[in-house]
Amino acid sequence: MKFYAKKYVTRRWIMYLLACLSMVTVSSLSIAATPKIGDSYNGGVVFYVDGTGQHGLIAAKDDMTGSSGKAEGFFNWYGAKVAANTFVDGYSDWFLPNKEQLNQIYIHRGVLGGIVTTYYWSSSESDAGKAWAQDFSNGQQLDGNKTNTSRVRPIRSF
Repeated sequence: MKFYAKKYVTRRWIMYLLACLSMVTVSSLSIAATPKIGDSYNGGVVFYVDGTGQHGLIAAKDDMTGSSGKAEGFFNWYGAKVAANTFVDGYSDWFLPNKEQLNQIYIHRGVLGGIVTTYYWSSSESDAGKAWAQDFSNGQQLDGNKTNTSRVRPIRSF
């Protein structure tokens, strides 16, 4: 009778330990899957994560190529909006960042790579003929004529 009681207790402990280990493993996997700033994720590089850690923004790995202006890779504001909505790295939901999102790209430009120290367009308009851009050489945001040319780094959300 004593021997049976020991087996029962031993089995219970083993089941308890296995259950605890499986919970630790599941929670570890979900933590590891949470993207962080600088991670390659869903076709780009994460540059913003919200407070929950479950949602954020991804920048394309490269600036858009082509042009609607003077030089390769430079677009007027109208062309920038069109260029940002193209199919990149298997995803078709890219868009031009707004003024605040563009500033987050500037803040985290070191983890993105390929950022040029020139002006980048945002989707934010200041009036009918002007939109906001940011100078990536010094971080200054300014409104410029929509016919001026600047670079484009499209983003998408997760």
